[in-house]
Amino acid sequence: MFALPDLTPALAEIFVLMMACVILMLDLALSDARRHVTYLLTLATLAGAALIIWVNPHGEADYTFSGMFVADQMADVLKLMVCIAVGSTLVYARVYAGARGMYRGEFFVLALSATLGMMVMISANSLLTLYLGLELLSLSLYSMVALQRDSAVATEAAMKYFVLGALASGMLLYGMSMLYGATGSLELTRIAETVPAVLQSESGSGAVLVFALVFIVAGLGFKLGAVPFHMWVPDVYHGAPTAVTMFISSAPKLAAFAFVIRMLVVGLEDLVVDWRQMLIILSVLSMAIGNITAIAQTNLKRMLAYSTISHMGFMLLGVLAGSANGYGSAMFYVIVYVLMTLGAFGMILLLSRQGFEADALDDFKGLNARNPWYAFMTLLLMFSLAGVPPTVGFYAKLAVLQAVIEIDGGVWLAVIAVLLALIGAFYYLRLVKLMYFDEPVDPSPILPQPDVRLLMSLNGLAVLLFGIVPQPLLAICSGSFQ
Repeated sequence: MFALPDLTPALAEIFVLMMACVILMLDLALSDARRHVTYLLTLATLAGAALIIWVNPHGEADYTFSGMFVADQMADVLKLMVCIAVGSTLVYARVYAGARGMYRGEFFVLALSATLGMMVMISANSLLTLYLGLELLSLSLYSMVALQRDSAVATEAAMKYFVLGALASGMLLYGMSMLYGATGSLELTRIAETVPAVLQSESGSGAVLVFALVFIVAGLGFKLGAVPFHMWVPDVYHGAPTAVTMFISSAPKLAAFAFVIRMLVVGLEDLVVDWRQMLIILSVLSMAIGNITAIAQTNLKRMLAYSTISHMGFMLLGVLAGSANGYGSAMFYVIVYVLMTLGAFGMILLLSRQGFEADALDDFKGLNARNPWYAFMTLLLMFSLAGVPPTVGFYAKLAVLQAVIEIDGGVWLAVIAVLLALIGAFYYLRLVKLMYFDEPVDPSPILPQPDVRLLMSLNGLAVLLFGIVPQPLLAICSGSFQ
């Protein structure tokens, strides 16, 4: 007799899927003047999903769908952050999308599809579920980048993203197929149990495991935007509409982090010596090339793209530490990064208007003279991205460095990371100098909507508040791996 699986661990995902279908059908009947109904329903969906996760916390891991799906503390925290990040992106993007003909049902349904893909990735306990979530997210993002059909730059960015994304997915799938061939299982927890026996066998399957690992790490490197798989990041960030760039740069990084943890830590922890070597190379190259190349950028979106590459390198330091402390600090880092990047792109959207993209460094000149409050919020965000105390970015970097120092021979890695972070501080502080010491190119006043004004203020102050009191969030992240 067929037994229905326990649906409780996946209630939030089911709710998002049902609401995406409802919104898609409802949007067909709405006129352009009533498009705000779709927007509000999308925000209500994200709030509802967050509420479901909040009222059903998971202390112990809860498996369902024949062990292919898991709900645990890490999944709860990351899914809540995904809902907050996507909701914040939609609030920031409302006016921008409306001015560029993107304020349509497709934008909101694709955002919900991407959210569903991220949530599935975060809770995946099978190679099949991981790949399903990844493709749902990726295909939604490709479509969002190409949403402005009359923009040749956006179409070109979407094509680059799609072609390189397909290549990375193929590499990842090839690695997964070899992993399945060596272990005989798709389930990550079962793979973890099988790996020690495979490594000790004389059949040569151990070499196949390491070979599979190379392809898997390459695929993961692309999804994170780590060097040398970073080619798509600056072009896609620059070419996509800023609202979509903001979406790509924030919430999907949480899902990519979960992917790394599920794949390398849950499934292949016995190969830690092998994947640590690979992650060290990815991490150092990402921090070096990201920070050094960002100095030469005059476009803020490209600068933040290279900044993202360097931050992902920093986050990988926590993962390669190979300890619960390291994983917790990496999770703290990625959550803090999302908080900072939301604010940074939020300021670009806030200064943009119809026919004008405020994505050049010169557009921020004299911002303090135009609006001291927004200049102060941007200053907090830039200080945090640079890792200046007492902002939360400083504590995120400190937590990761402490974890790295604990591993044998990890001190040199920490020293390199600090030196490259100092180089990176230059291009963030350059923006602060432009805001406070240069004359404005455009002296017109900044008059955002009340909801955007409130969110921007909360975003900037959260960076300061979590910097002064980082312990609660750090404890939640560390607790997810105990």
